[in-house]
Amino acid sequence: MQIIMVSNPLNREFRSSTGRLSHGGLGGWVDRHFKILAILPAVILLLGLTVAPTVELVGMAMSRISFEKGQEVRVPALLSNIEQLTNDWVYRKALVNTFIFVFVSTSFEMLLGLGLALAVSNVTHAKGVIRTAMLLPILIPPVVIGSMWRLMYNPDFGIINALLAYVGVAPLNLLGSVDTALLSVIIVDVWHWTPFIFLILLAAIEGLPAEVLEAANIDGTSYAQKVRFVILPMIWPALMVAFIFRSIMAFKVFDQIFLLTSGGPGTSSEVVSLFVYKVYFQQNRLGYGALLAVVTIAVVCAYLAVFQLAQRRIRRNA
Repeated sequence: MQIIMVSNPLNREFRSSTGRLSHGGLGGWVDRHFKILAILPAVILLLGLTVAPTVELVGMAMSRISFEKGQEVRVPALLSNIEQLTNDWVYRKALVNTFIFVFVSTSFEMLLGLGLALAVSNVTHAKGVIRTAMLLPILIPPVVIGSMWRLMYNPDFGIINALLAYVGVAPLNLLGSVDTALLSVIIVDVWHWTPFIFLILLAAIEGLPAEVLEAANIDGTSYAQKVRFVILPMIWPALMVAFIFRSIMAFKVFDQIFLLTSGGPGTSSEVVSLFVYKVYFQQNRLGYGALLAVVTIAVVCAYLAVFQLAQRRIRRNA
């Protein structure tokens, strides 16, 4: 039995007409630019939420802003604001404290987070319970954390001084001393954000290929050798991502400093974000505060650029 296919001229004409419609006119233009059209709403939203405020911030940084009769008055004062910045030793002190805070807190958080991630990855029972317990510090609101640690640091009835007294150490005013205020805040930050590093690195370790780890075990490598030569190189991208994210977050620290020390005593724990807040909202120097914000953004960008260059050099030499 043979099946004879008869070509219908009407069908050919219909297919050719639909083909012209799909590849020409408005439909064809949409098809050719679909990728751009798909991301266009996100781009517009990004421009509205980032570029426009940044332009406004730069404009404020070039002015002296005051309010007269309920109206905003701007006077060009870029050179005056820059002169204030060059003579502002408090901002320089806040910048130094911020870098100390970022480097010390992030370094300890990376080390503790990595150690905890390696330890928990070897646990076979109740891993979910341990992971949940480790994440509890992140879930606590910053206001509660500040109040809780302020009570713990209290020189009269705080639990930390009670433990020090138990071993024969006299009570210490850890938040009220120039020598220990910044260190005390760093301890709180390490306690608060180490679980964040732990979560990222634990996910990276648990995602490693089992075949590679089994091959390392068959070769007779010790656990320290396996960590150094197998695990760390394979989770290096996760380490870098965790370090960059945590560094940026540490640069923006505000709530812990504000609740625990308010930058004191003196300027011993003053950081950039808190100082900008004081200049902008307490001293009402809006133009100068905007200039401080612009300079801080430039410093953070420079820090990230140097870090990226160092990372590339390490990869090139590895």
